[in-house]
Amino acid sequence: MTIYQTIQGLINKGIEKKLITKQDAIYTTNQLISLLNINTFPNEEVTPMEDSIPNLLADLTHYAIQHEVIEKHDDQQDIFQAKIMNCLLPQPSTINETFWRLYEKSPKEATNYFYQLSKNSNYIQMKQIKKNIHFNVDSAYGALEITINLSKPEKDPEQIIREKELKRDVHYPKCLLCIENEGYIGRVDHPARANHRTIHVPLGDENWYLQYSPYIYYNEHSILLSEHHVPMEINRTTFTQLLMFVQQFPHYFIGSNADLPIVGGSILSHDHYQAGYKTFPMTKAKEDISFPLNHFPNVTAAILDWPMTVIRLTSTHKEALTAAANAILTTWKTYEDREVDIIPYSDTIPHNTITPIARYNKNTFELDLVLRNNRTNEEHPLGIFHPHEDVQHIKKENIGLIEVMGLAVLPGRLLEELTLLKEALVDPTVQVPSIHQPWLNELKAKYPDVLTINTSEQIIRQELGNKFLNVLHDAGVFKRTEAGRKALHRFIHQLNKGG
Repeated sequence: MTIYQTIQGLINKGIEKKLITKQDAIYTTNQLISLLNINTFPNEEVTPMEDSIPNLLADLTHYAIQHEVIEKHDDQQDIFQAKIMNCLLPQPSTINETFWRLYEKSPKEATNYFYQLSKNSNYIQMKQIKKNIHFNVDSAYGALEITINLSKPEKDPEQIIREKELKRDVHYPKCLLCIENEGYIGRVDHPARANHRTIHVPLGDENWYLQYSPYIYYNEHSILLSEHHVPMEINRTTFTQLLMFVQQFPHYFIGSNADLPIVGGSILSHDHYQAGYKTFPMTKAKEDISFPLNHFPNVTAAILDWPMTVIRLTSTHKEALTAAANAILTTWKTYEDREVDIIPYSDTIPHNTITPIARYNKNTFELDLVLRNNRTNEEHPLGIFHPHEDVQHIKKENIGLIEVMGLAVLPGRLLEELTLLKEALVDPTVQVPSIHQPWLNELKAKYPDVLTINTSEQIIRQELGNKFLNVLHDAGVFKRTEAGRKALHRFIHQLNKGG
């Protein structure tokens, strides 16, 4: 295959995927040969190479490296591939116009269009994402979901050295979520975003922008980001905006990470939400305790049968639901119950906050409010309501919005480590990483009759799910014990005591 056949293959694929039209073919070809430092293209018809867009991109990148168009570094390859795909993408205004024209027919049709475009442009890297391991595990709360994330490649040592050597004092864009990332070329310490597009979604009098996550963890994993680079804050406006969004896109849920370290997400410096077309395990949780909200007769309230403390509010009245959620947040922020380690402040440092999730179905709004506390102590220096030491070999990172709802996003390192663990259950000569040795000892004692690799595979998966369940229990503020239940009723009493 010649480079011209690869270029023609990508052009044809772009037309097939409706990124460009036949009318754009000559223009796009000229853009591509310019990127490849090629001065000509055959006059006769070229037989296109038949392959997927990611594979064609890989071939073009290989050519560019061989002919010294780019250097063989991860950042250079990512930037180059994003540049190539940018040649096949419409301008942001055209994409927005198409999106909102389709929205008039159906919100779902509009998001389908944008999701497919984000995949076809290789912004969502489906070839990498398909490497992820995903399975369900039964629990007392229904099936929990486990994902081992293999889609985000680790940086090689040479790349890390390059970042240290070449890192400049550049503050544009201010962060990975800023709107200025749209079309940004990228650099050694900032990912390529030339093929990145967003949809303008006004929420009230504020401008917000919808995009998809490059490494999706669930179906149509999207991010709604503020126009302004301002820190995350859970407040009344948060609830208003979440409910506005689901009313516009009723097939999506939307939620926010908490706004404090330890219990919040990885980026607290830029206000944003996460959404998608997905029913999580927590969504299907049953009611455990229903109770009245005396000051909000139009709102029903219940505690969910879930390892974390979740208050589900439902109402057909959006304003009443917003007011009720804000009243719960206001009460929780200053709530104290030392019997169960809930202390709202250390001097002026706040500890109590909420992880909220919104849905809209058949004219009924639903808000799940997950109570969070990020306090630490000597026994639990990483967080009292955070994965405790006995589960940190599996999950040490923050328990954010996605995990709260019952989907464990576990590090890629676990794949190899769990393979060793599985083998060690069958073969006592196999060594496992020291962090997993106590777990291996527990498993051997619990399953003394494991004889096959297939049996150990099932055991490892189930026990991994059990570990994740313990993670969620650790993060729950009112424990599912008699003492925790009594403390929860004290908090409900306080909610109805206030004005």
